[in-house]
Parts: sequence; structure tokens; C-alpha cells
Amino acid sequence: MFRSIAAVVVGYLVVFLLVFTLFTAAYLAMGTEAAFTPGTYEVSTLWVVISFVLGLVAALVGGYVCAAIARRGKAPLALAALVLGLGLLFAIPVLTAPKASAPRAGGVPNLEAMQNARTPGWMALLNPFVGAVGVLLGARLKRGPVESATA
Repeated sequence: MFRSIAAVVVGYLVVFLLVFTLFTAAYLAMGTEAAFTPGTYEVSTLWVVISFVLGLVAALVGGYVCAAIARRGKAPLALAALVLGLGLLFAIPVLTAPKASAPRAGGVPNLEAMQNARTPGWMALLNPFVGAVGVLLGARLKRGPVESATA
């Protein structure tokens, strides 16, 4: 039981840390003008695509780590449920935020960009599902198709 709980907690921490690190690196590499549409805090199409890829990578790694720690059992399923539940919970502020945002002038630091970014509602709702599927796929990569079907 302890191993399963630890697997879920460590798996979630891995997902969280990878998302933060990868998104920060992507923002710094892309720059403000590529991450946002001109003069606004609305995220660009390029950012949407990159964020789905990075989120999936983080979830895959988190699921793999969770399965490696748990060795067997339903811990990856619990992690996928946690990612889905928290992701949907974190989507609420995005869905209820005012549609208009303040105009953006030039480049902005990473923290300011995170605080003011406006992502589409559909993206906020789809990301948790992508994360949950990524966790399950990552666990399957660790366990293999036969073991995951019998675990």
C-alpha cells in the first residue's frame, strides 16, 4: 500500500516538475512574440501545439516512474485519475476568466507571462485528458502490454 501511494505522489511530482521545467524552457526558447499572438496575452497556435507535446511527454515520464515504483497494481490508474481530476479543477479559472486581457507590450518575463496568459477553454479541458492518457501510456511502456493487462 505504501509503495502505491509513494508511486502516485512521486509520479505526480515528476509530472509537475517536468511541466514547469519544460514549459519554462520552451517559453525562453520561443520568446514572447512566438508564444503569444501580437500585442495580447492570447497564446499562439504554436504554443498550443508545443504545450500538448510537452504535457504528453511529462505525463509519459510520470506514468513510467509511477509504474516503476509501484511495480504492479493500480497506482498508474490512480495517478491518471489524479491528473485528470486536478487538471479539470485547474481548468475552472481558465473557463471563468474574463475573455478580454490587458494589452501586452513587448517581451515579458516568464512569471508575468504565466500569470497573464490566456489559453482557450477547449485547451484547458482537453489537457487533463491528454495528461491522463499519457500517464497510462507511460505506465504501459514500463510494464509492457502483457503485464499491464494482468496487473
